[in-house]
Amino acid sequence: MLNQIKAMIQYLLPKQLLTVMFGYLASKQLGFLTTAMIKGFCKLYKIDLTEAKYQKAEEYKTFNDFFARELQEDARPIDESDNSIVMPADGVISQFGTIKDNVLLQAKGHIYSLESLVACHPEMIQFFKNGSYVTTYLAPSNYHRFHTPFNGTLKEMIYVPGALFSVNKATTENIPNIFARNERVICLFETDIGPVAQILVGATIVGSIETKWEGVITPPRDGVMKRWTYQGDVQLEKGEDMGCFKLGSTVITLFGANSIEFIDSLKEGHVARVGQKMAERI
Repeated sequence: MLNQIKAMIQYLLPKQLLTVMFGYLASKQLGFLTTAMIKGFCKLYKIDLTEAKYQKAEEYKTFNDFFARELQEDARPIDESDNSIVMPADGVISQFGTIKDNVLLQAKGHIYSLESLVACHPEMIQFFKNGSYVTTYLAPSNYHRFHTPFNGTLKEMIYVPGALFSVNKATTENIPNIFARNERVICLFETDIGPVAQILVGATIVGSIETKWEGVITPPRDGVMKRWTYQGDVQLEKGEDMGCFKLGSTVITLFGANSIEFIDSLKEGHVARVGQKMAERI
C-alpha cells in the first residue's frame, strides 16, 4: 500500500521542474557547499569513495562531477573470455528474460511492448522480436557510468522525449509502461552476435544523460525526437565506458533471438557490477 501511495505521488510532482532545478544546482561550483552536499550524500547512501579516481569530496568542483565520477583503473575488471557478455552498469538486475513476441516484463503484473520502447523503429522491432533483454536499475548510491557489454560498432542513436517518472521499485511495480513513457536514449550497435541495443532511460532528478561520442544528449528537453547515424566511426570494446547519468536511472539491453544465453546464477535482484559476466553468446 505504501509503495502504491509513493507511485501515485509521482503523478502530482512537477517532475520536469524538479529535474531542471536540481540539474542547475548540481552543475554549479559552490565551493564548501558542494563539498558539504557530497559528504552528506556519501553518508546518506553509504558511498565508498576509495575506489573512485578522486577519493576526496573536495576534489569535485560540482555535484555533477561527483555523480559522473570515474573509478580507478582496476576497480572493475572486465571478463575477458571470448564468449562472454558483461554487465553494463553497477546496480540491480530488476528483470531479464525472453521478449515474448514483442512483450517485455517491467515488474510483476506489468508488461510493455517492444514497439513502444524503441519508439516504433521498424528495424529494431524486427531485430529484437523474440530476443532477450536485461534491465539494470542504478540507484542513487551506485556508480553512475554505463559501459558496453560487448565489442560493437555504433550504427544509430535516437533521443526519445518523454516523462521523468522515478524508476525505483515502487514506481516500476505500480506505474504502467514506465520505460516506454520516460525519456530515453537508444543506442543501436552492430556486433558479432548481431544487432544489440543499449537503452538509457531518464528519470526524475536525472539532470543529464551523456555519451562519450556526442556529449550531453539531454538537456535541453524541447520535446523533439532526435536521430544520429554513424558510419563505423564509433567502435567500442567490451567493458568500455559509454557515458553517464547525472544521478542513477536504468539501462535496458536488447539482444536478438538465439544470440545469447544468460548465466545460470543470474536472477531478479542480482547485484550487478560493471564487467562481470552476464551471459554467453550462442
